[in-house]
Amino acid sequence: MHPDLKAVVEVQQLDLQVAELTVLIDSLPTQIQTLQSQLDNFIHAHEDRKKRLAANLKERKELEGEVKVIQEKITKHKDQLYQVKTNEQYKAMLKEIDGEEGNIRKIEDQILEKMIEAEDIQEHIQEAAARLEGEKARVAAEIKHLQDERQKDLDERALLQARRKDLAAAVSDTVLATYERLRTYRTGAAVAEVRDGLCTACNVRLRPQVYNEVRRSDAVLTCENCSRILYYLEPPAAEQAAGGGEGTQVTMS
Repeated sequence: MHPDLKAVVEVQQLDLQVAELTVLIDSLPTQIQTLQSQLDNFIHAHEDRKKRLAANLKERKELEGEVKVIQEKITKHKDQLYQVKTNEQYKAMLKEIDGEEGNIRKIEDQILEKMIEAEDIQEHIQEAAARLEGEKARVAAEIKHLQDERQKDLDERALLQARRKDLAAAVSDTVLATYERLRTYRTGAAVAEVRDGLCTACNVRLRPQVYNEVRRSDAVLTCENCSRILYYLEPPAAEQAAGGGEGTQVTMS
């Protein structure tokens, strides 16, 4: 195979690997942020329940204070019963006392609801408190794992980029410029394999003369349709036997 062609095929393979690693590297900060957000949300919910419990206690105390005030009014009214002079005044006073006692029952129902709510909140607080340190440790371990993976990917990418630089230096300026130009505006590969007479990038059949020239692999040729650099690999012996063969096998060496 032509040295430039062999090198540019390998350069593309390295570029594809670098691109895959770059996607992974770029995605890891988002994954880390997602984990941190999950922990932050867990802690926020825990703190919010504590605030709700404190507010619940305050509301209960206020309601209990209202009950105390009403009880004092009832006591005062009962003392006044002995001072009224008519049955109408006596009945009115009893009705007022009965109304105040009804208000107490309503408030006590509210207090009971608050107590039930407080028990539920307290149960969630205790459960979250028991899980909190474990959640912190889990998130920290997962973040550390992701950071380690990211560093491994960065190191591997650096090695691939160094290898790519060495290979690119061995490619002629003309071929390398063509390759780099194709990379900038062609989706996918800038170098395409020819298989069964077709350019595998654009799926257009090559003219027989061009196909034969590409199979010889002694020059750098481009697809007349998509302009990608073309290369050809002889199929394995088993495939040649099944299909009648296409000629002498050409390797990448």
